[in-house]
Amino acid sequence: MKNFKTEIKWALIFSTVTLLWMFLEKSVGLHDKFIAQHAIYTNLIAIPYIILFYLAIREKKQTYYNGVMTWQQGLISGGIMSVLIAILAPIVQYIISMAITPHYFENVIAYTVAAGSMSKEAAQAYFNLNSYMVQAAFGSLAMGIVTAAIVSLFLKTKKK
Repeated sequence: MKNFKTEIKWALIFSTVTLLWMFLEKSVGLHDKFIAQHAIYTNLIAIPYIILFYLAIREKKQTYYNGVMTWQQGLISGGIMSVLIAILAPIVQYIISMAITPHYFENVIAYTVAAGSMSKEAAQAYFNLNSYMVQAAFGSLAMGIVTAAIVSLFLKTKKK
């Protein structure tokens, strides 16, 4: 566990930032009044996520690897962090759906059906807690590993 202290810390920070971001989205009306713009603005969370991965892998390089880290070591650290985030993701999604924005699913279903993007049945099958829990877990795992691979390229120690 001591070897993964950095990854655990940053996975918890990542999850907290996700909750704060969802609270912000809800507060500005992206889950109801301005739901038509939600798909555009929700993607901005990628910026803080990339910064968090950068800070986490940089910390791992500085504290655990004494400033000398290979790309593989950075990728492994980011991969472990991604697994931890994926484990926490269903819990985070549950908190979002039950406490922060409990009417999001009914709002997005109504909007999607009214816009003609999906039938009511398709929208209900896609926009629900179980679906979002699975998407959150697998999405965070996949995107986390890709992000870790890219960030590790920038943070690896250059050969002299």
